[in-house]
Amino acid sequence: MVRIDGAAVAAKVLVETKQRVDALRQRGIQPGLAVVLVGDDPASRAYVRSKDRKAAELGLHSVKEELPADTTQEQLLALVEKLNADPAVHGILVQSPPPPQIDEAAIVRAIDPSKDVDGFHPVNVAKLALEDPTGFVPCTPLGCIRLLQESGIETAGKNAVVVGRSMIVGKPMALLLMKRGPGGDATVTVAHSRTKNLAAVTRAADIVVAAIGRPHFLGADHIREGAVVIDVGINRIDDPSNPKGYRLVGDVDYDAVADRCAAITPVPGGVGPMTIAMLMSNCVTAAERLTA
Repeated sequence: MVRIDGAAVAAKVLVETKQRVDALRQRGIQPGLAVVLVGDDPASRAYVRSKDRKAAELGLHSVKEELPADTTQEQLLALVEKLNADPAVHGILVQSPPPPQIDEAAIVRAIDPSKDVDGFHPVNVAKLALEDPTGFVPCTPLGCIRLLQESGIETAGKNAVVVGRSMIVGKPMALLLMKRGPGGDATVTVAHSRTKNLAAVTRAADIVVAAIGRPHFLGADHIREGAVVIDVGINRIDDPSNPKGYRLVGDVDYDAVADRCAAITPVPGGVGPMTIAMLMSNCVTAAERLTA
């Protein structure tokens, strides 16, 4: 069994990204990333801090906009328009989830698609479906594909099952695995909460991508011998033995399935580090395109 080390692959991506940042800065261009946080959700705040820190390490111009929880839709739209017009900002993301008074879909549509480094704008979703390389791909599924490639795992002709159908992971992951070329050419099934006999569906897979958001949802019955498992889930469960009172686990019961897998990502330390690494890469791509 190969334990896929997401931290090591993410470090490689960040080295490559830093080299691209340095090349841009030699031309007098500093890639800029703006992260907008509305409210004070602790998990979102921690995630924004880590993005801000990583941007600074790479030499990006980092803009952190923190707005109060009672921010209106109009105020947030006005900030997005300001960032769209700012030539020093090449990538924009609004941290999800926003407070309930915010129409998140409308905010995503307001972001300039050429600065939508999260890859959620309808234009970028369409470009992914059309296999148009000029769009942006959501960071987590893009990171999953990079993990497969760096681990030497062939996808062409393989049966892949994606468990989950969100626009953030499940749907773009399926599109990436289906697309023509390296990291794609798989035969893809998308399973979800209404799938009948899920275990039989996932047992038929050479590659299982778990992105359903339920701790230890997939167990030994779901994974066949020799399968590859990419676990996107990051779930907090109570653990009195841990000083924090909790621990992080995936959507897959790692201990129950690891020995039967050809390769598997752990949680934490698997897909998680790739998300921020691919976000930084996307931001630098945006800067390269906007200043070409």
